[in-house]
Amino acid sequence: MSAAKPPAAQSPMPFTAISTKQGLILILSTLTLLTLTYVSFSSLGSTTQYRYSYPPPTTTIPTTTSSSFKEDVDLEEGANRESDKFSDVYHTPDVFRLNYAEMEKRFKVYIYPDGDPKTFYQTPRKLTGKYASEGYFFQNIRESRFRTEDPDQAHLFFIPISCHKMRGKGTSYENMTIIVQNYVDGLISKYPYWNRTLGADHFFVTCHDVGVRATEGLPLLVKNSIRAVCSPSYDVGFIPHKDIALPQVLQPFALPRGGNDIENRTTLGFWAGHRNSRIRVILARTWENDTELDISNNRINRATGHLVYQKRFYRTKFCICPGGSQVNSARIADSIHYGCIPVILSNYYDLPFNDILDWSKFSVVLKEKDVYDLKQILKDIFDEQFVTLHNNLVKVQKHFQWNTPPIPYDAFHMVMYDLWLRHSVIKY
Repeated sequence: MSAAKPPAAQSPMPFTAISTKQGLILILSTLTLLTLTYVSFSSLGSTTQYRYSYPPPTTTIPTTTSSSFKEDVDLEEGANRESDKFSDVYHTPDVFRLNYAEMEKRFKVYIYPDGDPKTFYQTPRKLTGKYASEGYFFQNIRESRFRTEDPDQAHLFFIPISCHKMRGKGTSYENMTIIVQNYVDGLISKYPYWNRTLGADHFFVTCHDVGVRATEGLPLLVKNSIRAVCSPSYDVGFIPHKDIALPQVLQPFALPRGGNDIENRTTLGFWAGHRNSRIRVILARTWENDTELDISNNRINRATGHLVYQKRFYRTKFCICPGGSQVNSARIADSIHYGCIPVILSNYYDLPFNDILDWSKFSVVLKEKDVYDLKQILKDIFDEQFVTLHNNLVKVQKHFQWNTPPIPYDAFHMVMYDLWLRHSVIKY
């Protein structure tokens, strides 16, 4: 038996093949190193020129680069200025700014056409006096971009009945209630819109307290629809998350707007008016003889001089605003207009635009029991605090001014914004 042959030995790789492969690797490595070195030196040489540019610009620079940069800077500065306008006095400035812009673009209101304008419907009674807010709203809504003739586009429906016009014609409260009831029943039977939400997307406006009394007997209207009223007291059925506090503004103002005049305000506090409420009686009896608080026991007699009452607002730091026959008072808007910090004395007052404006930033809000400590409370406010309150007050003056036609951020637009907020929670 022959022995097995050992396996044949493998031939070694030729030297020339090894050297060729290694040579290629060496060449590639060298080229890579040279390329990286060149790029590094190129970047190093350009560092001084483009130190603040990342990534570095190309060699061909578009001619619009500088103008685009300027536009970006201008936009940023404009945004900063816009943000500055929405600070200090708002609960959520950015939310207000964005939602307000959305409202301006989208919000639509349908006004029911029913009712004779010569009686109690459609048109305002007048645009003057302490109940002018109702009249201005009736007129402004027709002048604004928010009105739509197409009810299918509407977010809300306006019931254009004016209790102020009824009062002007001497209508009794009982008859007012009947007139309002018949009008609303007619809308319900004629149109399909009320029944979709049981009136939750409907609203009416009344500034005079007779409007509150005239509708008290209509629970379907009071509980379901949105009420924009000047008497937003919790003890007369006002529902804060649903209803709206309408600012009671006595227009036209007798004198120009005040503000930025701190050096002229030397009187600590001022009030004069009818003693037609318990808190006003207490205020007058407690402080009428004080030397630092200018508290009158009654209204200022016009015989004492021209516009004496209004001129005192200019000289005063804090203007006392107790409720009268109702919780509201036109004196609050007067104080804001004349640059005097309003001091609200009330237990049940849902202040106008309270869900938008932070009243603690431009007013002093007290309970009625604080009337006995009123002077000390006002004296305890440091000068720096007063200056801040005053400066913020000037910022909100535009919100408590009615105009015709309406202008952005005035009282009408703030009421519309409140309505816009409430419409967003209505589902149907």
